[in-house]
Amino acid sequence: MDTTALRIALFSGNYNYVRDGANQALNRLVGYLIRQGAHVRIYAPTVKEPAFPATGDLVSAPSLPIPGRGEYRVPLGLSPKLRKDLKRFAPNIVHVASPDPMGHRAISWARARNLPAVASVHTRFETYPRYYGLAFLEPIIEAGLRRFYRRCDAIMAPSDSMAQLLRNQRMNYDVGIWTRGIDQEIFNPGRRDLEWRRSLGIADDTPVIGFTGRLVMEKGLDVFSDAISQLQTRGVRHHVLVLGDGPARGWFENRLPDATFVGFQSGTNLGRGVASMDMLFNPSVTETFGNVTLEAMACALPTVAARATGSDSLVSDGITGRLIRPGAINKFADALQQYCIDPESRRRAGEAGRLEAERYGWDQVNQQLVDTYIRVIGQRTRGAMALASPVP
Repeated sequence: MDTTALRIALFSGNYNYVRDGANQALNRLVGYLIRQGAHVRIYAPTVKEPAFPATGDLVSAPSLPIPGRGEYRVPLGLSPKLRKDLKRFAPNIVHVASPDPMGHRAISWARARNLPAVASVHTRFETYPRYYGLAFLEPIIEAGLRRFYRRCDAIMAPSDSMAQLLRNQRMNYDVGIWTRGIDQEIFNPGRRDLEWRRSLGIADDTPVIGFTGRLVMEKGLDVFSDAISQLQTRGVRHHVLVLGDGPARGWFENRLPDATFVGFQSGTNLGRGVASMDMLFNPSVTETFGNVTLEAMACALPTVAARATGSDSLVSDGITGRLIRPGAINKFADALQQYCIDPESRRRAGEAGRLEAERYGWDQVNQQLVDTYIRVIGQRTRGAMALASPVP
């Protein structure tokens, strides 16, 4: 089967109304598919002022804001209008990118027509309740995710460690890899800008500990701030630079009164901000890949990260950075302290990370998903694919 024969209906809970690593990856995928001659139609919630222009043909799906997190929306299902549009588009494969009501209905729609459905996994939803005092819900959410993913012909994880976790959780028997790429025109050591740092009041010889991403509690903001407090108690010279924005910004600023918050950055400004750090601190355990970690590696920065899915596949402990047990505040502080006081260890780890990041090109990783599309369509055509995963 040739790529030009693909007709992909892509369903996502967030395609471009809030910027994050997952939806930027989806937009890059659609751009690649279009360049290869495939036909793609995207179904997702829309807003009047999205974070960035959508790549491809985007059809607005009915949705409601999520209580307490109004910047995000949950699509309600497949309305008659969407079903009519789907019938007219006539896809030969369905791709669901979020386990929401619309994603469930899209899988049902595909199964009723004997069409293959694949799902891409972008975050560890089952871990979110622990950051809001609702950890008891995790087993329930995991069970719901298992039901969702078992109805797909294949699921795609962004890292080897996440793929193994999905197998251990019995989410599906066909787990592939659709990793993430890096734009090395934007993220490279040449973007480092000491003049920009000086404009922020940061001395050239002050080690900068960076945070990049959405400022939400599930990114491990509490662990980050606790580890920084340890460094302050120890008298370790450093400065914290935060790139990003979000609903927890006020809380984070209060916990880090001496840090520099520059807000949301994109494009070359983001590349400059990351390259102007001296190390990245990523304590999150909710990542399935960790785009920010790869971006830091491409800029020749060592990363101190939680030993969790995503980072576990990117960071080689003791070589490109440090992997620390999640929540181990003192251990995080030890690793950060070592990079703060030893510039040569920073340089060695950063260079090793830069060489590793060179393996991640967007076209190469997106072709992996295209290959999966073609494989599952072929399997379904031959009648070799069961309608549900046989995983017990």
